[in-house]
Amino acid sequence: MLSGTGLLLVIGIVFHVIYLFSIFDIYFKSPLVHGMTPQKNPLAPPADRLVLFVADGLRADKIVQQQGQDRAKFLRRIMKEEGSWGVSHTRVPTESRPGHVAIIAGFYEDVSAVTTGWTMNPVNFDSVFNQSRHTWSFGSPDILPMFQHGASDPDSVETFMYPPEYEDFSGEGSHLDTWVFDHVKELFENAKKDENLDNKLRQNKIVFFLHLLGLDTNGHAFRPHSDEYHNNIKLVDQGIAEITTIIEEFYGYDGKTSYIFTADHGMNNRGGHGDGHPDNTRTPLIAWGAGIRGPRKTGLGHDDFSADSDLIEWQRDDVRQADIAPLMSTLIGTDLPVNNVGELPVSYLKEDERFKAEAAFANAREILAQYQVKHDEKERDELFFRPFQPLSGLNSPDTFVKDIRDRIEAGEYIKAEILSQELIQLSLRGLRYFQTYDWLFLRGIITAGYVGWCMYCLVFVIKYYLLARPTERPLSKSGVLFIDILSISAFITLGSMIWIQKMPLMYYAYSAFPVYFWNQIMRHRNTLTAGLQLSIQRGWSMFILGFIAFILIMEALITNTINSKKKVYSFFKREVLSACFVLLSIWPIVASKRMRNEHLKLLMAWVCSCICTSVFTLLPVEKGEDINLVVLGGVAGISLGAGLVWNLISSSRINHRLATLMIVQLIAMLVSIVLVYSTSKSLEQRNGLPFINQISSWAIVVFSTLLPFVYRGKPTDDYLARLLTICFAFGPLMVLLSLSYEILFYVCFCTTVLLWLEVEREIYRGGRVSVVRSLMVSDVRAALFFLFFINVAFFGTGNVASLSSFSLASVYRLITIFNPFSMATLLVIKILVPFFVVSAVLGVLSTSLDLQPFSLFLAVMTVTDVQTINFFYFVSDYGSWLEIGTSISHFCIAELFIIFSIILFLLSRLLVGHLAVPRLIKEKST
Repeated sequence: MLSGTGLLLVIGIVFHVIYLFSIFDIYFKSPLVHGMTPQKNPLAPPADRLVLFVADGLRADKIVQQQGQDRAKFLRRIMKEEGSWGVSHTRVPTESRPGHVAIIAGFYEDVSAVTTGWTMNPVNFDSVFNQSRHTWSFGSPDILPMFQHGASDPDSVETFMYPPEYEDFSGEGSHLDTWVFDHVKELFENAKKDENLDNKLRQNKIVFFLHLLGLDTNGHAFRPHSDEYHNNIKLVDQGIAEITTIIEEFYGYDGKTSYIFTADHGMNNRGGHGDGHPDNTRTPLIAWGAGIRGPRKTGLGHDDFSADSDLIEWQRDDVRQADIAPLMSTLIGTDLPVNNVGELPVSYLKEDERFKAEAAFANAREILAQYQVKHDEKERDELFFRPFQPLSGLNSPDTFVKDIRDRIEAGEYIKAEILSQELIQLSLRGLRYFQTYDWLFLRGIITAGYVGWCMYCLVFVIKYYLLARPTERPLSKSGVLFIDILSISAFITLGSMIWIQKMPLMYYAYSAFPVYFWNQIMRHRNTLTAGLQLSIQRGWSMFILGFIAFILIMEALITNTINSKKKVYSFFKREVLSACFVLLSIWPIVASKRMRNEHLKLLMAWVCSCICTSVFTLLPVEKGEDINLVVLGGVAGISLGAGLVWNLISSSRINHRLATLMIVQLIAMLVSIVLVYSTSKSLEQRNGLPFINQISSWAIVVFSTLLPFVYRGKPTDDYLARLLTICFAFGPLMVLLSLSYEILFYVCFCTTVLLWLEVEREIYRGGRVSVVRSLMVSDVRAALFFLFFINVAFFGTGNVASLSSFSLASVYRLITIFNPFSMATLLVIKILVPFFVVSAVLGVLSTSLDLQPFSLFLAVMTVTDVQTINFFYFVSDYGSWLEIGTSISHFCIAELFIIFSIILFLLSRLLVGHLAVPRLIKEKST
């Protein structure tokens, strides 16, 4: 039976990992198509060369709003006197790679690129650099190679990159931008001595790309409101002014250079990015030079974001981030990138109406070509093809193209431009139509999979943990054979549809799970019937009705939260968790008269612990570094831990060997406090991360974390002592990764869940059952408590339901050289530590309550996907950038909750499953 449980949990992990990617196949699959003929404006371009400045991690408000006039004097002078400007709105994920791909290639990349570390291309793509005659790029080794890799002529995209170790978050990062500016200057100096280089620089259709990473580095290290971040803006502004002068002097002020300044993403107040918050999605766009329209004092385009700026009288022209690519191609006269979905922002051009009309027409033909390829693919592969009606019949693409061409030849340029914009919109709608063509089919399969998993778990729980013995009438062999034939036929039918329509291979996996789950459910349908009957007999009917009401209320709450126009920072308001803790603090007092009479000290400890833990979900999400709180939390943990160890020793519950082990763990925690204090002071004084501190920190973390796995104890070890060794093991890690009150939360959280274990044990001690038993109504309470503590484990440290809500500053005591996956791994481990503790406690609790080891946990699994299904349907790829990012984050976190819960519960069973937890002998009733 244990092997059956293990198989169930493995299936659950694989199922949720695969289904996690379903939203990308449904909502965010990039419309990357091939086989199109490149398009460009046939008229002579206004510029011979383009200079692209990308200030990585620069928020638009730092330039646009009033304070920007002191930080970016040159750029703001351009905005008022020479060029055009606006806000470039990015899409999620607001990360460097997808941002640069959107700017330079003009399309929004498939999110699967995250698996390549944002550096190498999962699929080669066209870009402005690839279409240029030659591109010189300067900056980070994380960004530059992806535009050289896969280019039709890699030698035409030249890269100048600093070493990866330059990206060090322990110090001020503006030297990265200085390095770029110095090497651009060096390039033009070398051209004075190198005739071949000089000739290359004087060709047309060339591009200079300056990737300025200093702002992103300083934003992560010191936050975007810091002096370092603001001073870096000044440095960038001065550097751009100097580079502009050098380039103009080199080309003799020939008026053939266009300049674009923008950013790949912004940054939130915590120094992070990735989600759809406006601080991350609003980036500046400033264009000037050849072909760019000058400023207009019309005051158009402003909203609350720039209404209080001194730029209010100048016209603001906002764009989508992908719109920058066709603008750059149009300025230097290259072919548009073939996968570009950006719309040329004609308002940025100062050329005559014919040029604008031809440019817009080329943009329309390029996007139409992608639509035509997708149309032809679907028409060829679909079993029941349904065309996109707005571009069918009398409104065929050929009719549109002929009409626009006739308008241009007749000199009706404005009408031709309007028709081109209409064709662009229809083509984009058509691309979306074919991109979402399979939504109904795939959504149906995914929903059937989630519901099937819930029912599959329910059948398993009823069969093994609710029914005292197999009482259901088994199906006949012919019945089982019929169900198997029906299931195989269903999978063959689905597989045939997927194969004929040439859908992605992942669709086979999406289809296999619901077929398997529902096969098992139908095989054991009598188990469900028997379980329902037994539940009614045991008085579960009122609980079932209450549980249904609870689900309906949660549905309404989630719906209202998602559809709200307010900013959503978590699945629900974090303050609700505080209110729940207050209610839980009086639960044992109300629930058990025996607890009130005999365990007053335990009750008082429980009440104090709940009240203390409730404070953390009232604290602000955005918090600065406070080393004093970290030290206080560490000292509190050591003091409380030492008191518990002394109590265990005094009561002879542990032997000397285990006592020594726990004392060593507390000493390791003390050393980590000293290290974190020393390291933080060094970083604060801009002296970097001391090497001896870094080595010592890693040694402490590895030693302490692995200790419970190396020393697994003996079956006779006390269960509480074993749980304490697990809590102590992660103490140093939590201290080293804490910025503020996280370690204090960890101490309070561990105390609360350990007290929960003791309270549940004492309440059950007065119960009727003293042997291994089946589930009862009272056990559902423990399952719901586990779900509650899992939510507290995530939201209690100030995390919000966003994939970018975790500050990189947490890892600077261990690693400062930029390494996205190493840093992300440490952040994830920090988040999962409380999960691990509560999972270990649940394992011990199951044994304490005379339940089989996995019974409570699998009972939890039957309801967890109710939340996931909700968030699956609330995922959106339209609306505000905040709503899009929030919807993705909610779904991903709901899935990851389940995946990590299963993994951590299995790990906790590895550590505590062998302990002989003392059974609670029933007391005689009086």
